[in-house]
Amino acid sequence: MKKRIVILGSGESGTGAALLASHLGYDVFVSDKGAIQEKYKKELDEAGIPWEEKTHTLNLVLNADEIVKSPGIPEKSDVMKSVRARGINVIGEIELGYRHAGKCTIVAITGTNGKTTTTELAYHLLYTAGLNVRKGGNVGNSFAAMVLDDLKNPSQATADRVFVLEVSSFQLDDIQQFRPRIALLLNITPDHLDRYDYSLGNYARAKFRICMNQKRGDKFIYNGFDPVIAEFFEAPASGLKPTPIRKGFYKNGSIRVGVNRFDMTTGNLRGPHNMFNAVCAIRAALLLKADPEKIQEGLNAFMPPEHRLEKVAVISGITWINDSKGTNVDSTFYALQAMETPTVWIVGGQDKGNDYTPLMLLVKKKVHAIVCMGLDNSKIRAAFGSLNKPMIETGSAVEAVEAAAGLARSGDTVLLSPACASFDLFLNYEDRGRQFKAAVLKLNN
Repeated sequence: MKKRIVILGSGESGTGAALLASHLGYDVFVSDKGAIQEKYKKELDEAGIPWEEKTHTLNLVLNADEIVKSPGIPEKSDVMKSVRARGINVIGEIELGYRHAGKCTIVAITGTNGKTTTTELAYHLLYTAGLNVRKGGNVGNSFAAMVLDDLKNPSQATADRVFVLEVSSFQLDDIQQFRPRIALLLNITPDHLDRYDYSLGNYARAKFRICMNQKRGDKFIYNGFDPVIAEFFEAPASGLKPTPIRKGFYKNGSIRVGVNRFDMTTGNLRGPHNMFNAVCAIRAALLLKADPEKIQEGLNAFMPPEHRLEKVAVISGITWINDSKGTNVDSTFYALQAMETPTVWIVGGQDKGNDYTPLMLLVKKKVHAIVCMGLDNSKIRAAFGSLNKPMIETGSAVEAVEAAAGLARSGDTVLLSPACASFDLFLNYEDRGRQFKAAVLKLNN
């Protein structure tokens, strides 16, 4: 009898897992409490995989030999309570992909902030250096889908295959044997605490799972000046020797790694946080024997991902920056820190219980006007009103851009870095960023 695998959730992760499991000959069923996107329905139908949406039929779920859970499904959900009560083994799509990835090198990257930029940069540096590399995980393609692609095309799945994976804490919660050759932990700040019983320690321990299966000879590189990492750090029992990155690697516009120096003034990354992201990506590339000259070439050409300190335009001497991915106070702190000219700051959205205190000194020093963009801006007004800076309330991206244009002067920067979720006015942070960019570009018309 075929092993039965039930996939809970049918997004990029769940669909990739379902297609891989089906290709491997398992009896596969997909169950999603929400609506399944049409493109995923089509992929499942073409593969002959049965599915259901807007419900979890328990007798079809609980007869599984194993369950692959999408990372967005919390343990407190009714379906997971039933699964746990039945004692069914639960893994994530990352784990399923790892089981069948064969001989390859995995670079896994986690952290509260900076994961996507570092993943994209590490991939770009390795690709520029000529390595056989793909990227995915929590960004872009699911790991399972990439493994399936290699299984279908054996000629591309050579022993020198490298996967660069962004992995979230939710994904790490559901690993068992997943073992990256190189693991990077960028930082830990409070986020998603509702999934971790409002315990920062639980959240930190989830992040540290990235190295739990590593062994002697693997590399675990972490932020050596992050206070939360320092508080919860435990030396691995496997003989693995972790490598901390200390301050002092960036000086006079260049990053130093061993005997190699890399000029960061010729590229598009800005801000101390991005210099840290860069040194992590550079270290990974050097460990995989990338040529330093090719790494520099990659650094020069790299463009930051959309919505992350993305330069939109310079209009009438005003630089417009889209940092819509700045959905928490910590990420907005880094964005403001990177500003080198007087700034008009667009902030606001769905509040996450934010404490804006860490931003006060930066706002006082770098921001000369504030544009609030949200349905309820009272908390922002209360937090920054005492600074006596011009402050305008708006309720859309168009209104916010028009207000910022009226406040900005030639030589200024207008920074969208909301420090809040987007769901009060927008579908998601991508929608918010794209509406902002569209409004900015209309200023040129």
